[in-house]
Amino acid sequence: MRSRFTSVLAPTITRYLSLKEALGSAYMVERNVMAHLDAFLAAAGHDLDSEILEQWIKTRSQLASGVRRNWMRIVRNLCLYRRRTEPACFVPDPSKFPPHHQVLKPYIFQEAEIDRLLAETGQLRPANRSPLRRQNVLLGLVLLYTAGLRRGELLRLTVADCDLLEGTLLVRESKFHKSRLLPLSGDAIRAIKVLLQERREKQLPLSPDSPLLWNDYGGSGAYSGSGFGEAIHYLLRSSGIRTATGRLPRVHDFRHTFAVHALLRWYRTGRDVQAKLPALAAYMGHVSIVSTQHYLHLVDELASIASDRFQKRYGVLIKQPNGADTRGGRS
Repeated sequence: MRSRFTSVLAPTITRYLSLKEALGSAYMVERNVMAHLDAFLAAAGHDLDSEILEQWIKTRSQLASGVRRNWMRIVRNLCLYRRRTEPACFVPDPSKFPPHHQVLKPYIFQEAEIDRLLAETGQLRPANRSPLRRQNVLLGLVLLYTAGLRRGELLRLTVADCDLLEGTLLVRESKFHKSRLLPLSGDAIRAIKVLLQERREKQLPLSPDSPLLWNDYGGSGAYSGSGFGEAIHYLLRSSGIRTATGRLPRVHDFRHTFAVHALLRWYRTGRDVQAKLPALAAYMGHVSIVSTQHYLHLVDELASIASDRFQKRYGVLIKQPNGADTRGGRS
């Protein structure tokens, strides 16, 4: 149920959100931020000014610095909209926002580590409310790694989204409000078939709209993001996989790994990587290649393969100081 706004800013918030939603924005995060701000202003009985804004953001001190900065950016955008009709209204100064938090370096899994994680799912035991825990987590891992799904996309999948005859997966209304149809790997198709057959045999929910990764917690049948994350973290700990700083890799790191390993496969097989990048962007659900580049990290093996390819194609054009070309000949 949507929040009812009651503060002095309520009319402005309502108009602003209606405008953004009419333009096609879901604005769920923004709506949540404005609901918090509206409740604070209503309790204070005060309009927004610099002092009230500072008091409000202090109530969010448990959030990371970068998240608080984003919340204040959202409020500033609201105030800029308000200023169109109320020129004297308060607008936050971005120079006083909390600093950006440090972006974590993604962890790129080795292929051997993926194999260890898949094998480790065999140690998972069924629970009363999650009788197919092992099969669910196995399929989740396979789809994260072979399809590059975001965690939310994975957990929103339904049985109807899987077309095993065509070998495709429909990812509905994801980030950027885009849907996409993905060809599945053979491993993914086999894991889905095994899971659905187990559901039939155990007479568990199998209607088209039931979650693909089903459990009996929470009423909806779908895993929560934190619940699925805990299962992955258990596998990471039991497999002894940690980053260089000792932390556990994130679920989102599988998406980064998917992109890097796609590049590695193309380089190994001599494909035209630049020509393949638009396909990778579309597969990952990106609006443009610019977004995909965020996931393309120069790991050691990728750097080595790319360097070797460059050497083979253009090494004759590069001369050493002694006059030799890079292949060892003389000019």
